[in-house]
Amino acid sequence: MGENADNEMVAVPAGRVTLSDRRTQRSWAVQVASFRMSAFPVTQEWYARVTGEHPSTARGARLPVEGVSWWDAIRFCNALSRREGLTPAYEERPGTGSADWDPAADGYRLPTEAEWEHACRAGSTGPRYGPLDDIAWYRGNSGDRVHPVGGRQPNAWGLYDMLGNVWDWCWDLYDAEVYGTYRVLRGGGWSDEHWSCRASVRRRSHPTFRIDDVGFRVARSTPA
Repeated sequence: MGENADNEMVAVPAGRVTLSDRRTQRSWAVQVASFRMSAFPVTQEWYARVTGEHPSTARGARLPVEGVSWWDAIRFCNALSRREGLTPAYEERPGTGSADWDPAADGYRLPTEAEWEHACRAGSTGPRYGPLDDIAWYRGNSGDRVHPVGGRQPNAWGLYDMLGNVWDWCWDLYDAEVYGTYRVLRGGGWSDEHWSCRASVRRRSHPTFRIDDVGFRVARSTPA
């Protein structure tokens, strides 16, 4: 992408992933098409360059942006798409609390939950893609603070901070019948215990929610 190494996009191959939910004891398989994902969570520098905003509690150019809602994340995706001459993926629906996603758009977007877990696992089958202290900032080693992106080891596909540091917003509704507009969060954060930093862990939050251990990363569909 050129402007900053933190903006690197990584090719994620197609594959199949099985998602599971501990609350409902349900599991389901999803076929994932190839796509591209940012190698790092969106940094504060990148976010500010696109939006002109500095929402994070901690400050640092290479710290992941945090204190951003799901709405902030999809608006960043659209702004980044326009900046690069791409078709925005999202159209907000005023008064509905939701947005429409155009899968044919070539612009930036949030990963789906299945894409996120497939990318996180990178072909691995255990709860994590490596020893937790080597791959993630979490309560046991973070010193109770967020850390610059890329400070731990990447997974086999070259994706950093998939676990720990900040939670990632995903596109999906968590469970519309029970939780309405709540969206999925994945990956665990710098203040979480080890059991929250696993490839399969699902959390949820209202799309307007902002807190200092939630950020996001971006994806793009691979042209057909």
